[in-house]
Amino acid sequence: MASTLEKFIHSLDPRALPRVLQIQSGIYFQGSIYEMFGNECCLSTGEVIKVTGFKINKLIASICKNNEDSQFSAKVELPLNFPGLYKVVADKTPYISIEEITRKVAIGSTRFGHPCFYSSEDIKLANLTIKQGEQINFNSVEEVNGTMAVNCGVVRNNQSHSFTLPLSQEGTFYECEDDQIYTLKEIAEWKIPRCRNRIVKLSNTLHSWDSSNPLPDNFDGCLILTPVYEVQAVMKFRKDIVHILSDLDVEVKDITDCYDISSFLQPLSLEDVFERTTKEFPMVAEVMEGPLGRQKPYNLLHIGKEIVIYKKYQATRVLASEIRSDSPKRHFLIPMTYKGKFKRRPREFPTAYDLEIARSEREQLHVVATKAFDSPHAELFSVSVGDQFLVQQRQTSEVLYEGRKKVIDVLACEQILSDTYKEVLLPMYMEGGFVEVIHDKKQYQLSEICKEFRLPFNVKVSVRDLSIKEDVLAAVPGLQLEEEITDSYLLISSASSPVESWEIPVYRLNMSVHLLSKDVQTVLPPMTKTTVEEISEEEYYMVRRFENQTLHPPPRPPKKPAALAPKPVSTVSKQVISDVLQATKNFCVDTTKKSCANQAADVSELQVSCQNDLVHHDNVKDMTEKPTLVEAAVIKGLTNNPLGKWESEKEQEEEHNYEYVDENVIENIRKVFQDTTTRNKDILSEDRRDI
Repeated sequence: MASTLEKFIHSLDPRALPRVLQIQSGIYFQGSIYEMFGNECCLSTGEVIKVTGFKINKLIASICKNNEDSQFSAKVELPLNFPGLYKVVADKTPYISIEEITRKVAIGSTRFGHPCFYSSEDIKLANLTIKQGEQINFNSVEEVNGTMAVNCGVVRNNQSHSFTLPLSQEGTFYECEDDQIYTLKEIAEWKIPRCRNRIVKLSNTLHSWDSSNPLPDNFDGCLILTPVYEVQAVMKFRKDIVHILSDLDVEVKDITDCYDISSFLQPLSLEDVFERTTKEFPMVAEVMEGPLGRQKPYNLLHIGKEIVIYKKYQATRVLASEIRSDSPKRHFLIPMTYKGKFKRRPREFPTAYDLEIARSEREQLHVVATKAFDSPHAELFSVSVGDQFLVQQRQTSEVLYEGRKKVIDVLACEQILSDTYKEVLLPMYMEGGFVEVIHDKKQYQLSEICKEFRLPFNVKVSVRDLSIKEDVLAAVPGLQLEEEITDSYLLISSASSPVESWEIPVYRLNMSVHLLSKDVQTVLPPMTKTTVEEISEEEYYMVRRFENQTLHPPPRPPKKPAALAPKPVSTVSKQVISDVLQATKNFCVDTTKKSCANQAADVSELQVSCQNDLVHHDNVKDMTEKPTLVEAAVIKGLTNNPLGKWESEKEQEEEHNYEYVDENVIENIRKVFQDTTTRNKDILSEDRRDI
C-alpha cells in the first residue's frame, strides 16, 4: 500500500531498518534530478531505494501565543540549534499498551530516556500493586525469561520499588507532567513520540539568535513541533549515499519482503566497522560518504577513495580547553604521542576546598588571594586581597558556634609576611579566590604532566610539535588540560599509497564505507602520524558527559553555616594578578625600597619591563623552595593598588558580553525549575487518585 514518504518515515521503527522502497508517484513523476547536501539523485516513478537510516533535520513549529488549548496559527521553521530552554507539555492522548509506548517513545540509558507514565486504573502484579495515577518510571527494555518487558520503577516514601511490565500489558496510560526543561535538540532526539507531535512552552531564552528571530517579539506561548527527517538512502546503481528530506511530495511503497536486499551496496558507519571482530582486520574499504575538513586525514577521505583499515583499538587522549574569559573556548583532544613541550601557567581556585584538592606531595602549593574573606570565627583567619599562602594540609579545628564548641574541617596554611611566616587556618567552606604562583620553569612532555601532576592543569605550548605541519596548539595563549579520556579509534591508510597511517575517531566522524573483496598488500601499518583533534562545543560536552558516567563524583565541599550572612568582598583583576605573579620572578630587590605610592604609580611600567625580562630568563628555580619575602611584599603592594580595582570592574563588564552559555548554566536553570515544581507533583498525584 502506497503512502507519502513523510507518513512512512514518521511511522517507521528504526529497529526495522533497512527498508527497500519503490517510488510510486509525486512531483518527480516524470523523473528529475533532486539535489540535497551536494548529492544528486533521480527520483523517478519505479525507482528503488534502500533506506538505511534517518534523523531529525529540522522542526516545523506552529505558534500559539496563549496556551496549548488555544488555536495554533502561523508556522515557522526552527533549526535544532535554535537557542532557548523549553518545557514539555504532557501529551493528553493515551497509549493503549506498553508495546505502543516502547514503539513510539524513546527509552534509553541516559536521563533523557526515562519517560514517566501513569495508568488510569490499578495494575496488579505478583508482589506489587500499581495504583491508578501513580507515576511509573520507564528505565529500559530487555528480554526477561524469554519475554520482552520494560524495567520500571515507582517511588514510595522515598524508597524505590522495581518491577517489570511485559509489552503485552494493556491499559490506558497517560504521559506524566515533566518538571525538567530541555534544549530544542534534546527534545528532538528524546521527547517527540513516533507518529505524534509535541507541544512545548518556551521557558528561558539563553542568548540572541544571529539571524532574524522567527518567533514573535517577547514570545512566551506554546509551540507544536512537527519533525522533518533527513532520510539516508542507497540508490540501486550508485556508490554514494544520498540524503532526502521526508517532507518531499513523493509517494512510496515498502517492497522489502519481495526484493533481494543484498543487491544493494551495504554502507557501514565507522561504528559498524568497529563492531567487527578483531580477526576480520585488516580490511579494504571504499568511502561512500566522507567527512568535511581540510586537515589530514579528513581531506583524503573523499567519496570513492579506497582505504585500508588495519585495526580497531582504544586510545588515550587528553581533553584540553583554551583559557579565556570571553567568547567561546576552543577544545582539543591531544594524543599522548604529541611531541611538543609545555610550560606551566597559574591555576585559579575559587574555594579553599579546591586548594586541598590541588595540593600534592611533589611541591608546595603557593597562592595569592584575589578575593577577601571575613571569617565568622575568631579561631580562623580572615583573608585580604593580596595575602599569600603556602598550603599545608587538611585538618580539623574546634570553633565556637552559636555558643557551643564545634569541630569543623579547616585548611592549614602558612601566610607569607614581610619578614616571617605565620601559621593560619582557613575554613574549608571559604568562598574566596586564589591564583597560583609558579616557580617552575621546566618544560614538560604531555606524558610527564599526566604522570606527575593532578588534572586539571594549566599550560602553554613552549615548543611546538615539529612532526605536525601546522600545530594548532602553538597559537593558543593558554590551555587547561582537563582530564584523560579513553576513546575508540580505527587505524587507516591509503590503499594506493600506504606511506603513512592515521587514527580516526569512531564516534565523532560522519563517514560511511563499503567493504571490498580485496587482499591487503601490507599487513603491518606504516608510520602513524600524530594529529591534534579540535572538537566542537557540542562534541566537548558529549565527551565530558560520556566520560563522567564512568567516574565516581568528587566529594561535596563542606557547606557554609546557614546562620552566617555573606559579607561584601573585594576583588582584583585576574590579568593584573597574572602579570604580577610573573613579574615577581625577575623583579629586582631594589624595588622593595620604593614606597607603596610609587608602586601604584609605576605598576604599568613595571609589568611591561618584567614581562620582557621573562622572555629571556633561563634560570630554573627549585620547584620546592619557598618564595622569597621580597616577592611577597611586591605582590601584596601591587594587588592593593587602585589600578587593580579599575581593571577588575572593566573585566566584569566584558565577561557579560557573551554569546554562548556554559552547560552548567543550563543545569542550574533546570535545578531551579525542578525545585519550584517538586511540591506540585504530590498534589497532582492526589488529584488523579481522587478522579
